[in-house]
Amino acid sequence: MTATVVLVHGAFAGSDSWEGVIEGLQTRGITAIAVANPLRSLAGDAAYVRDVVASVGGPVVLVGHSYGGLVITQAAADASAVQALVYVGAFAPAIGESAFELSGKFPGSTLAEALEGYPLADGGVELRIAPAKFPAQFAADLAPERTTALAATQRPVTEAALRAGLDVAGEPWRTVPSWFVWGAEDRNIPAELVRYMAERAGARQATEVPGASHALAVSRPAEVTATILAAVDAV
Repeated sequence: MTATVVLVHGAFAGSDSWEGVIEGLQTRGITAIAVANPLRSLAGDAAYVRDVVASVGGPVVLVGHSYGGLVITQAAADASAVQALVYVGAFAPAIGESAFELSGKFPGSTLAEALEGYPLADGGVELRIAPAKFPAQFAADLAPERTTALAATQRPVTEAALRAGLDVAGEPWRTVPSWFVWGAEDRNIPAELVRYMAERAGARQATEVPGASHALAVSRPAEVTATILAAVDAV
């Protein structure tokens, strides 16, 4: 049975960010599902993704972008259907590591200076990228009119979600085969950090895309699709 691809977007993006990738997968006859990641809490987001994985009823290649990498890692710990993990400009955390912690591990991220926050009724704080800073920060390799639309439709994330550390019995990327693809010009998650995480995970394939931004699923769907297909073909 061919694996179904489950795509999990990260912070400041939406499920529509996978449209170009889905088109490429469908051309190859691969079924893909783009999850609407809640972006409320790591535990809750992962539980929801795990439910989606369970609904597939067969093998799954689980793909995460950005913060979605934490989510798929947490979700895969209790999802035997997951046959491969694909990290697209994404965090691949060890136990206890959070998005905030990993972001500062190597120099190069300018995300903190681009964020703006506002209080929530439950006492938490929600974060988004300031619209004026979004193009350069998130999607510098896309046309200005495209980045303006992405800035307006970005999905904010709670600060709590970004501060939560991986909380599972063991890092799934140690036992589940992994693939990594990332942008060389990523200003959210530095390329040096992704290279480190890919090496730590013993990635089957690690691809750095020259000139690509953090939004490489949108700007470079062919390269992202090729990485996912390599994972699908291997399981």
